[in-house]
Amino acid sequence: MQLSQPTEIKLTRKEAAAELGISPQTLANWASSGRVSIPFYKVGRKKVIYHKSDLDAYLASVRQTQTV
Repeated sequence: MQLSQPTEIKLTRKEAAAELGISPQTLANWASSGRVSIPFYKVGRKKVIYHKSDLDAYLASVRQTQTV
């Protein structure tokens, strides 16, 4: 018997861009240029899906703290 995996929150490119505070076009440019590496799934010709956990991991990786 296989245990079920927790359901991952999936976001469209528009939703993912809103989560990051950038435009969907910027996110598309990052994906096509490889400038920023956030994993995504390409579904069909145009649809792209991001996992929220991947966005959270990206935000954690670029987090900066200010030293006084």
